[in-house]
Amino acid sequence: MQVFDQPQRDALDAVARVLGKARSILFVTGAGISADSGVPTYRGIGGLYDVEHTDEGIPIEEILSGDMFRSAPALTWKYLAQIAAAARGAHFNRAHEVVAEIEQRLPRVWTLTQNVDGFHHLAGSRNVIEIHGNMRSLSCTLCPYHMTVDDDDELAVPPRCPDCRGIMRPDVVLFGESLPETALNELRRELQTGFEAVVCIGTSALFPYIQEPVVLARHRGVPTVEINPAETLLSGVVDYRIAAGAATAMDEIWRRMTSGA
Repeated sequence: MQVFDQPQRDALDAVARVLGKARSILFVTGAGISADSGVPTYRGIGGLYDVEHTDEGIPIEEILSGDMFRSAPALTWKYLAQIAAAARGAHFNRAHEVVAEIEQRLPRVWTLTQNVDGFHHLAGSRNVIEIHGNMRSLSCTLCPYHMTVDDDDELAVPPRCPDCRGIMRPDVVLFGESLPETALNELRRELQTGFEAVVCIGTSALFPYIQEPVVLARHRGVPTVEINPAETLLSGVVDYRIAAGAATAMDEIWRRMTSGA
């Protein structure tokens, strides 16, 4: 169990008060929120891959690109399968649960996530913008067939569509591909409406569309929070910073919110 020093306890108390008074909150999550689930916090597709040298001697960013998938889908799928295997058997953790519980408690809560593990939905969140897609969702490249898979499903590499035998692909954003327009429009709409607090959890915030909600909130005078054991590009920008793992910090915040501490 992590022991918080007094400044961190004060920050936890302050964040609990802010979230307890808010009627609308945006959570922005990255690979770090799933670290307590045993999912590697690697870079790559939604933060799930890191390797200096592939077996083929090709950079992983090239293998996991849209161009490579179109020209050599079996090669891309070889490494996509490794990404899926890294998360197999893992489950959502207390941080995902608290986000879902806060959504159920307040009038308007949204989660913008870079992760492709689907844990926010599995934990009970409904208002989720999966900006990089979801590895559990597969679509045929030749016909409208779509399927959802779980950890027990055995897939060939590459998997074939049962209707037309076309190659299936996960509904994730590969390197070199554009972000899904539907997700972007949803994010723009919610940011325009505005939030009374923005909380970043376990994200290094390298992408502009992850930084934007915090910058916009600061411009509007809205409280901002970062939960991350490591310093990031947002650490010097947010109003409150909690240097702790996601599950521990969110559980502490929830305890304070519900107990009146």
